[in-house]
Amino acid sequence: MSPRSKMSSPLEQALAVMVATFHKYSGKEGDKFKLSKGEMKELLHKELPSFVGEKVDEEGLKKLMGDLDENSDQEVDFQEYAVFLALITIMCNDFFQGFSNQP
Repeated sequence: MSPRSKMSSPLEQALAVMVATFHKYSGKEGDKFKLSKGEMKELLHKELPSFVGEKVDEEGLKKLMGDLDENSDQEVDFQEYAVFLALITIMCNDFFQGFSNQP
């Protein structure tokens, strides 16, 4: 797909938002192609408030970063971020499947 082609379907738009959101936060400090702990915290707080609540739990963030950081560089690269989004998507799907099974 060429970068100039118009993203029209909802799924294409969602993919573009996921990529743009990563780069919106990854460029703030250090490596512009990775999320530091601070950048990840800001992304979670601003982009996923329903998942983290009013305040990002520091211990939870530390565990999340450790779980996502496959190469142990103390940062989350795009592939690790994509795995994170996939896991959240699976959790949402499971939640709504369970919800729809209720009478």
